[in-house]
Amino acid sequence: MLLDILHHIPILTTLVAAAFLVVLWKKYTRRRDPSLLWWTIGVFTYAVGTALESVITVGGNTLALNKAWYIAGALWGGYPLGQGTVYLMYRRATANKLTAVSLTVVVGASIAVLLSPVHAQVLNPAKPGGDILAWQWVRYLTPFVNTYAALFLIGGAILSAVRFLKQRETLYRARGAGLIAIGGLLPGIGGSMAKAGVVEGLYVGEFFGILCIFAGTVYYSRRRKPAEEKAPDAEPAAAEGM
Repeated sequence: MLLDILHHIPILTTLVAAAFLVVLWKKYTRRRDPSLLWWTIGVFTYAVGTALESVITVGGNTLALNKAWYIAGALWGGYPLGQGTVYLMYRRATANKLTAVSLTVVVGASIAVLLSPVHAQVLNPAKPGGDILAWQWVRYLTPFVNTYAALFLIGGAILSAVRFLKQRETLYRARGAGLIAIGGLLPGIGGSMAKAGVVEGLYVGEFFGILCIFAGTVYYSRRRKPAEEKAPDAEPAAAEGM
């Protein structure tokens, strides 16, 4: 019973991500900031990954669905969010160089997943996984991609939280950045559990992760009270573009 409930969590996660995507897209169309564009792409791929989990839960797994899930979830689930933070932390030229290198790795890994032969006999009909890939070396690229994303998303949010804790008037932004950091951490923990065969941990981590990131973004971006507007608005490392 519990496992059945956990397997349906991606449906809720997809709905939350879809609502978050609408909010980010509206922000991007107003500001045309590259960091917002990357965050919008990130929430979109996040939603695609959890939507595929939902389809697999309801209709069953296939080799094609499993590969699509691996690309959208394991490779693209967090990378664009981290890349959006890169554009907040560095000058445009530096961010573009980091994008060129990291995007090449992610796209190359995605192509490798598509081209990889499969071990059809290990396909789990109820949940996705990376065991079906005959080219298991591709899976070793995933931790590098996710570590890169976590370094900027989580690290940048923590840096922002620490900087905003110094001013009482910006404590609300520190809390928002803290929620974003927690939200970036949870899917990573869930991903580690999935690699150990407990994909339900990933489903739970994704759900609470997107909730925290969404809540943190809204909280961080809320309209400041008049007294708060007098506070110095230091440039944050992770969420100013939100």
